[in-house]
Amino acid sequence: MARIAGVNIPTNKRVIIALTYIHGIGPFKARQIVDKLGIDHTRRVNDLSDQEVLHIRETIDAEHTVEGDLRRTTAMNIKRLMDLACYRGLRHRKGLPVRGQRTHTNARTRKGKAKPIAGKKK
Repeated sequence: MARIAGVNIPTNKRVIIALTYIHGIGPFKARQIVDKLGIDHTRRVNDLSDQEVLHIRETIDAEHTVEGDLRRTTAMNIKRLMDLACYRGLRHRKGLPVRGQRTHTNARTRKGKAKPIAGKKK
C-alpha cells in the first residue's frame, strides 16, 4: 500500500483515481502531476516502482497544499471571517448558507434536521 501525504492510497486503482483520495487533489491536479512525471494514465498504483511513488510524493509535497495544511488554512480563513463579524462570518457562525442561497425552503444541509414548531396547526 502506497502512502502519500499521510494517506494510504488504494493499490488496485489507476494512479489518477488513487491520487484523488488525497484531500486537495482532484482529477485535474492528479492528471497534471502524472503528466509532469511522465507516468502513463492507464498504470495502476501497484505497477508503480518505489522510485515513481517517491517522485509523486516529492512533487505533491513541493508544489501542492494538501491534507492537514489545507484543512488548517480553510479553518483559519473561516475563523477570520467569523472574528471580523462580516456578513459571511455571521452566516458561518449561525450555520446558515453563506453564498446567497434561499433559506425559506431548502438549505437543510446547512440548517440541520427540521424542528417542529408547537402550535402551528390551522
